[in-house]
Amino acid sequence: MSARIRLAQPADAAAIAHVHVETWRAAYAGVVPDSYLVRMSEQGQALTWRKLLARRSKDERTVVAEVAKGEGDLQTLVGFGSYGRQRGTELGYRGEIFTLYVLPHLQGQGIGQQLMHAIFRRLWEAGTADCLIWVLAENPARFFYEHMGGQRVAERIESFAGEHLTQIAYGWPDLEAWLQQTGG
Repeated sequence: MSARIRLAQPADAAAIAHVHVETWRAAYAGVVPDSYLVRMSEQGQALTWRKLLARRSKDERTVVAEVAKGEGDLQTLVGFGSYGRQRGTELGYRGEIFTLYVLPHLQGQGIGQQLMHAIFRRLWEAGTADCLIWVLAENPARFFYEHMGGQRVAERIESFAGEHLTQIAYGWPDLEAWLQQTGG
């Protein structure tokens, strides 16, 4: 499925929040405490995203994926990803994908790949040669990152909502080579 990828705007906050909440509830059921997932709200997430997008920080950007909704030019937001400078430098990567989510019923149709490609292209064009992403070890999406050429580079335990969760870092040490290999 072909998606239009563009930079997110503050007006996208509600649609991003919808994707965020739906994806978390589908991916993390049984992984993070149910009480946390139940308390998640689109209103709360929209407020957070609106503030984040209004900042327009050079250190953190967000792109959205839109697909045609029926006939005509109407587009609907179905995925998003945020990225920027790596938070922390212990692994030596300069770029980091902070979030990458696609509505559950549209996963496996190439939208996540298009988002990753756009993020890697933007990072590389900004002078960032490498990138990583942290993912919960129990999240099936980790296989997507392996399929996309990510190399497992680290593991850590994080406290989240009263639980200790294992995270895995996948890294791409050469974004230029990755872009060339994937037709970028």
